[in-house]
Amino acid sequence: MPLQLILTEGVLPEGQEKVAFVRIAEAMLKWHGLVGNKVMPPNVIGEYHVLPRDRTFSGMQTAPIAVVEWKVPSFAFADRNIQIGYFDEVTTLIHEMSGGKHPKDHVFINVVHTVDGAWNWGGKALTNDEIKQKISAG
Repeated sequence: MPLQLILTEGVLPEGQEKVAFVRIAEAMLKWHGLVGNKVMPPNVIGEYHVLPRDRTFSGMQTAPIAVVEWKVPSFAFADRNIQIGYFDEVTTLIHEMSGGKHPKDHVFINVVHTVDGAWNWGGKALTNDEIKQKISAG
């Protein structure tokens, strides 16, 4: 499940980007009841990018931002309680990790659902049902 974290330089103290990435990913596992699952963690992949201040925008004006974007099967983040809880936790996490300086209304989180069958796990295209079976076995 690819996670992309995009931050304007200075949103988090330098060196905390990796910590934030891991905590954001751990929160996703927690909200989906997958803490301790052996199958999911190796399939949580991604990257973070820190961009110069003049390259990030909000309201069509340069502004510091934090963007969290997941690409997941359609069954992930489908429950409204998970959406609300996860988004609140991650927004608060980034705000707190910034020392309270980065405003919560400049933390943007979105989830993209992918086409069923378009997952490559272990070199094989898997459907949502096949992924669920693997996760259940983990």
